[in-house]
Amino acid sequence: MAKVDLAKVGKNVLKSADSGEQVELQSLWQDQPVVLFFLRRFGCQVCRWMAAEISKLEPDLKAGGVSLVGVGPEEVGLQEFKEGGFFKGSIYVDNQKKCYKDLGFKRYTAISVVPAALGKKVRDISSKASADGIQGNFSGDLLQSGGMLIVAKGGEKVLLHFIQDSPGDLVPLEDISKALGISASVKAGEKPVCNDDVCTR
Repeated sequence: MAKVDLAKVGKNVLKSADSGEQVELQSLWQDQPVVLFFLRRFGCQVCRWMAAEISKLEPDLKAGGVSLVGVGPEEVGLQEFKEGGFFKGSIYVDNQKKCYKDLGFKRYTAISVVPAALGKKVRDISSKASADGIQGNFSGDLLQSGGMLIVAKGGEKVLLHFIQDSPGDLVPLEDISKALGISASVKAGEKPVCNDDVCTR
């Protein structure tokens, strides 16, 4: 895993989904530790399920003085994402995708995205999302991947840097808690066992 240059990535500018204000990424960890969840797309069904899953930690994060932030690579689908209430933290947009690039979140090609999107991990989560009533769409940039960055207060150090290999990859909730040294009272949602009947619909 590549070392994260917090000084460099921290200068990147994000746009607040609520106020429209432009802020430097480093301002988000200036006064408290932060969990930064980088979504592939706001319209992605799997990303929405992951956002809801990570949001289960929000009360514990808040109690521990930790900020929860979601970042998307574009504004396409943002309003629908907000209205759906999938994510319990603050939401920002990295319109220039500089954070995505600097953190090593890869871009698929039109050819490589197909097997990735049809992989078992993605099908498993997609069927779970459908069971939970979470839908998605295919609007926006379909080729961007995401990940997670957890930074200590003041940018003292990187506590966790996770890069998605498959669109279905996510950091287990207990790993997030462990990286922050907090105890969590929630249990991860069980991903279903995928079989052809469930996942090809």
